[in-house]
Amino acid sequence: MAPVAPASAAAEAPALPPVDLTPVPFEIARANFVRDTAAKYGIDAAQIEAVLAQAQFKDAIVTAMSRPAERVKPWNEYRPMFITQARIDGGRNFLAQHRAELSKVEATTGVPAQVIVAIIGVETSYGSNAGKYRVLDALYTLAFRYPRSGDPTKLEREVRRELFFRDELGQLFALGKEEQLDVTSLIGSYAGAMGMGQFMPSSYRQFGVDGDGDGKRNLFTDYNDVFASIANYFVKKGGWVRGGQVAVPATLAAGHEEFNPTDWTPVYTLPDLSARGYHPAAPVVAGSTATPISLDDANGKQYWLGFQNFYAITRYNISKMYAMAVFQLSEAIAGKELPPA
Repeated sequence: MAPVAPASAAAEAPALPPVDLTPVPFEIARANFVRDTAAKYGIDAAQIEAVLAQAQFKDAIVTAMSRPAERVKPWNEYRPMFITQARIDGGRNFLAQHRAELSKVEATTGVPAQVIVAIIGVETSYGSNAGKYRVLDALYTLAFRYPRSGDPTKLEREVRRELFFRDELGQLFALGKEEQLDVTSLIGSYAGAMGMGQFMPSSYRQFGVDGDGDGKRNLFTDYNDVFASIANYFVKKGGWVRGGQVAVPATLAAGHEEFNPTDWTPVYTLPDLSARGYHPAAPVVAGSTATPISLDDANGKQYWLGFQNFYAITRYNISKMYAMAVFQLSEAIAGKELPPA
């Protein structure tokens, strides 16, 4: 999506290419996948067939993906899901245990150690819960049996999602070839995300880093690689700014309407925001650009200004509440006092 921005900064979102909604029989779709993946990644078709012969469709994955969306929780209900004393203590212990590796990555990339730790804490509880499904089964199921709601207005999105997972399945084969991984043994989420940072195969291939120079990118058990890869994702995908702020609390002046841009690209100058009634309630670096953020809480609304590094966190998961949870958890891990929920 394009940001709602001043004319000088606005850009239209690129139109999605058309997609054929005509149903394709499974056998044909599977054969096309084998042919295309073999050609694209230089993998023997017989090898792909041998792996797919071991893949299993999992009804539990279809059920999980079909689950009706829960009501959007207000911030005061969402925050306690991720910011608990146990998770804060776990993050502090994890940071202390891996301080040397994290400090090296922070010095190299500019991404603070506590932010990297907070991502791992939110995604996998510091590596203790990285999923229970074979990645092969998850991607195979969603690549060829992505659930259909029967609603014609949702069909295009459902077909696009299926094609997304089909591409990720192909990327899994490429990843296996590049990293010499047995793709039949990898474990991850029901959506096919894997490792301590929950990378999809395409992100693993694009942003994964060999953090210790051993010639491998192991995002499952090699902490050097995990930390370096998460930081690299923030820098390359999100444009992380070394030493930059993430977010500061703000106020909305009486008589001004709440402004909710369509995404969190920080394109508004402080004078722009002031004209809309938004004023930072904490020091802000002069010349900063930001985006307004509103969060529902028990007392009404919280207002914040998010900077480039807040936007970077939303590239990991496109949710302002996710990004705020990661930010506030990172602050708590670093020993800073949190604002009330």
